[in-house]
Amino acid sequence: MLEPNHTALPLARQCALLGLPRSTAYYRPHRDNTLDLELMRLMDEQYIRTPFYGVRRFSGWLCDQGYPVGFKRVRRLMRTLGIEAIYPKPRLSRPAPEHRIYPYLLRELQIGHPNQVWCADITYIPMWRGFAYLVAVMDWFSRYVLSWRLSNTLDAAFCIDALDEALEAGAPQIFNTDQGSQFTGHDFTGRLEQAEVRISMDGRGRCFDNIFIERLWRSVKYEEVYLYDYTDLHEAEGRLGRYFDFYNHERRHQGLGRATPYLVHAGGASC
Repeated sequence: MLEPNHTALPLARQCALLGLPRSTAYYRPHRDNTLDLELMRLMDEQYIRTPFYGVRRFSGWLCDQGYPVGFKRVRRLMRTLGIEAIYPKPRLSRPAPEHRIYPYLLRELQIGHPNQVWCADITYIPMWRGFAYLVAVMDWFSRYVLSWRLSNTLDAAFCIDALDEALEAGAPQIFNTDQGSQFTGHDFTGRLEQAEVRISMDGRGRCFDNIFIERLWRSVKYEEVYLYDYTDLHEAEGRLGRYFDFYNHERRHQGLGRATPYLVHAGGASC
C-alpha cells in the first residue's frame, strides 16, 4: 500500500494515514548470514589442523567441501575469525597505531617455575546462531588457566576483566601476549605496569612465540567446543566453565609428567 515515489504524499504522511510506524516503511531485511556462520565453523576446525592455510588455500579447500566461494569472502571471514596463515610476513598483527609495542622477552629464557611467565590470547568460539570470542590467561610453566572471559565483541573490556581476575591471586614476572590492540592498549598494559610486571609481546609472523596457549585452544576446541552446538552465550559460558575446571584439576598432561596443571601450579608436583 505504500508508494515511495508518490508525487503528492511523502512516505512519512502515507505511514501516518495508514497508522504505520515510519520504521516499517524504511525497514530493509538483514542479509542472511547462515552460510557465513557455517563457513566460519568449517574454517575454524580446518585451521586447527592446517594453520598454514591462507586465503587461496582456504578458498580451494572450501570448494572441495562443496562451497565455491571467492577470495574476497574468504578473506573477510578470516578477518572475522582473527586467523591468518602462519608464515613470516609484514604487518601480521595490527595494533592501534598509538599503542606502544613491547619487545619479546622469552627468547632462550629458561622457564622453571610457576608465575614466572603468564600469557594471554583470544580465540573464536562458534555457536548455533552467531559466534563469540574467548580470552584466557594461562601460567606458561604449569599450563594452569588462571582466568577466562567470553564476549560477543572484540573490545578490550573482557580481556581487562580476565587480567584483573588473574592478578587478584598474584602477579608473574613476565606477561606475554601478541600485538593485538586488546593487549597493547593503555588500560591493559597500565595494569601490568602498576603490578610491576615486565611486558613481552610476540614478534610479527611468529605465532609459535605463544605456543602453549595455542595448544590450549586446540584442546578446548577438540575436547569441548566442537562436540557441542552452543545455542547462545549463556550455554557457552556454562559449558566452558565446566571444561576449564576439568582442564585445571583433572586433565593430566604428558608434558607435566602426567600431573594436572593445578598440582604443578600449586607446587604439589613437578614436571
